[in-house]
Amino acid sequence: MVGGRAGRRQRITEAFEELHGAMAAALGAADGLQDAAVRAHAETVVETWLRTDGLDDAREDPALAVPLANPQLADVVARVEADRAAAFDPWLRTGPAALTELMDRAAPLAAGLDPDRWLGEVGKADGIDEVPGLWRIGTGRIGTGRIGTGRIGSASRAPGKSLRRPVTWPVGVPLLDESHLQITSSGDGRAHAESLVESLLMRLVSHFTPGLVRLHVWDVGQFTGVVPGLYPLTRSGLLTVHDPGRLSHLLEELSDRIRRVHTRLLIDGHPTLASHVAATGTRVKPWIVTVLVGNGRPLADEDHWQVQRISRGGLASGVTLVLVDVPVTIQAPHETVRLHDGGAATTSMTGEHVVVDLDPPLPRGAVKRAADVLADAHEHGHARAFADLLPAPGRWGRERSITGLRAPIGFADGMPHDAVLADESPHALIGGPSGTGKTNLLLTMISSMAARYGPDELEFYLLDFKEGVSFAQFTRGRRDTTWLPHARLVGVNINTDREFGLALLQFLADEMRRRSEAAKDHEVTKLEELRGADPDGRWPRIVAVIDEFQLLFAERDDVTKKATALLEDVARRGRSQGIHLVLASQDVSGIEAFWGRPAVFEQFVLRIALPRARRVLGELNEAAMDLPRWHAVVNHDSGVRHGNEVVRIPDATARGTTDVVQRELHESHHEGRSEPVLFDGSRAPAVADLIGLLAPGGPPQALLGQCIDVRGRPATAALADTPGRNVAVLGADAEDAVRVLGAAAGSLAGQFAPGSVDVVVVPLLAPATDLVARFAAAGHTAEVVHLDGVRARIEALAADVVARLAGGPRRPVLLVLYGADAADPVLEREGTDALRRVLRSGPETGVHVLGWWRSVARLRALLSISAATDDVGAWVGLDVQGSELGQLAPGMLLSWSPRPGRGLFYDRAQHSRPEVVIVPSLEDP
Repeated sequence: MVGGRAGRRQRITEAFEELHGAMAAALGAADGLQDAAVRAHAETVVETWLRTDGLDDAREDPALAVPLANPQLADVVARVEADRAAAFDPWLRTGPAALTELMDRAAPLAAGLDPDRWLGEVGKADGIDEVPGLWRIGTGRIGTGRIGTGRIGSASRAPGKSLRRPVTWPVGVPLLDESHLQITSSGDGRAHAESLVESLLMRLVSHFTPGLVRLHVWDVGQFTGVVPGLYPLTRSGLLTVHDPGRLSHLLEELSDRIRRVHTRLLIDGHPTLASHVAATGTRVKPWIVTVLVGNGRPLADEDHWQVQRISRGGLASGVTLVLVDVPVTIQAPHETVRLHDGGAATTSMTGEHVVVDLDPPLPRGAVKRAADVLADAHEHGHARAFADLLPAPGRWGRERSITGLRAPIGFADGMPHDAVLADESPHALIGGPSGTGKTNLLLTMISSMAARYGPDELEFYLLDFKEGVSFAQFTRGRRDTTWLPHARLVGVNINTDREFGLALLQFLADEMRRRSEAAKDHEVTKLEELRGADPDGRWPRIVAVIDEFQLLFAERDDVTKKATALLEDVARRGRSQGIHLVLASQDVSGIEAFWGRPAVFEQFVLRIALPRARRVLGELNEAAMDLPRWHAVVNHDSGVRHGNEVVRIPDATARGTTDVVQRELHESHHEGRSEPVLFDGSRAPAVADLIGLLAPGGPPQALLGQCIDVRGRPATAALADTPGRNVAVLGADAEDAVRVLGAAAGSLAGQFAPGSVDVVVVPLLAPATDLVARFAAAGHTAEVVHLDGVRARIEALAADVVARLAGGPRRPVLLVLYGADAADPVLEREGTDALRRVLRSGPETGVHVLGWWRSVARLRALLSISAATDDVGAWVGLDVQGSELGQLAPGMLLSWSPRPGRGLFYDRAQHSRPEVVIVPSLEDP
């Protein structure tokens, strides 16, 4: 019994001991596994730190010094070192050197670090050969360094060595045809961003020939932009700084450029401007680099979408965007640069594990000096560019004007840009304030067209209403005896002779009708067809240029009324007959005559706006407000914004420009051609010259002045043997009166056979010595009668008239009265009646009176009772108001105001209304 219990206990004890052993073994195994797991976790964590932060940075981090010294982690460190060496050692041997060589090949100015070697140099690259693919911004490095909270990965080191000095290489970004650039900044990184932009822009404009890169800057926070050192470039058009409130205008301008490149240039299968340059070997458009500087806030929706559209189509059209803190998603090739505190950066080119240290800012003073050098080089190059507008030698005058006129007037993006006058753009409107270059532009246009088209293809009619002689150079001068063969009429100093502008419009209207009738005879409708139907005819295109044309419409009078109607007619119908108007003005908005007549200016499809010009382009087109000097907006689409082309106008006023063109053309074409008519409002025409223009045959013609018309006709009154053929000169100004009366009487001397006319001269208020001598030289004897004998002589003439009426002989007699009213006191009633009889009945018997009366009232008093106003059939009013002269032209309201050297001439036999004439000079030319 006892033994049985002892055995069971023994067995139980053994079972418990066995259980304890099993439990101890299990617990020991668990402890071992736990230690192994803890060790493995520690190794994993350390390895992760090393691979994330970099082995060298980890060794320099005090927090990681103890774990790295643990011998149990030696295998982990060795494994990381081995992996790093396998991955980086081969690249370290060749990578940095390869990157450096790649940047060196980009271009010296694009990659050079030392600004002393390139800043201020004028680039020679023409934009046709290889264009740099990278433009330096700084130095990339790997090794040590942190940006923000993220660590920069370490480079490899040789086994057993620590990498203390980081590996570096130059870093660049692609621009121009390759990529846009987007820069973001935080902390104090904004200043570094502005420095980066300035450095990049200077590299660009310094590498290429000045003008191949044009810069635009817009800054939301400043009127002056972010690149003040580059401001000297603005004077030559290389840089344009835009108003912070006009971003939409800038974006619209860029969009228009992209549209024009695609629709006018990339129409031959070339997908990009760069491919067009490569295929043609010619660069016709510069690069446009536009810097938009924001404040980190989103743009307005429309501006945001416009920037995206420009980014998508810009690179193909030579437009590159540089965005600074402008949050826009660019859906086109672009690189990014993110700037942090201290100026360190990361870029999309180098990745997030490479620190990029930007190059030091360029010295501010050196930047300004360099910009001045580039601006001077650009202006100097363009000052000689007038010759580049002219045809090649041997090509002068070879163009045909059958379909229109096309000639360059300036340079758009460095290439000649044409102005076109044709059916699609028949007339041109030019506007710009005083001093902005209207005259220079007109001289350029005239010379360029004349060099391309011969005088049988093109004729010019040139008027300048301001007080200047700009167009006079196209006529014969004292020093330069050449003249422009294409010019048919040149009018200068006509600011007080609005009638001359009216006469030109009348001439154009008459010529338009003449051509229209010829076209009908040949059963065609326009000049192009007429020249084909009548190849032997001479049908040149006519270009009428009127500078300061608004002065023609300055008054509310008959001149304005007639000129308005004629201008509208010529503008509307002239296109089909090859007649083109070029009107220039400081301001067209104030021309009252055209208020409510928009159809007039709708015909002026070609619009050219000089700096600060208003109302020349479309209502919403203010592109001219930002233009620099020597530039113009040329628009062939009636001023609509999308038709804008910014053109640089060369200097056409310097020696060796228009004067050379004129001499060349004169040498080639002057033989057999008449000189242009010069109308100079400041000069009185010589009587001798006007007499030479009198038509031969017919009754004698009394010369009273020069007509204000295109042909410069002499103003004459025919002294036929018919009633009323007397002439009166009216005015208190003795000087002009003597000139008119002397010209009228003196011009008759040579129209009578020697000794065939009796001349009675009564010099009451002025001497008549020269007149008497003129008749004597022509073989006539002039009888001089003074105050004491005037009554008897007039009474004798009256008796002679009565005898002539009864059938007596009718030998011609000229009675010339210098101050006829001065004889009133001595004539008394009988003498006055005798003078009335001579005036009334004398002309039909061959007795004609040419007299000067000092007032209309005194002549009217004479022409009463037995005489009438129609007994003086021709008169010239000088310093007499139109209301007074109206008494001699019943039924007419005359709006004449006296002006020096001009008279109002009326001849009942030839005029429906009086016309203005120029008082001639009695001196020989």
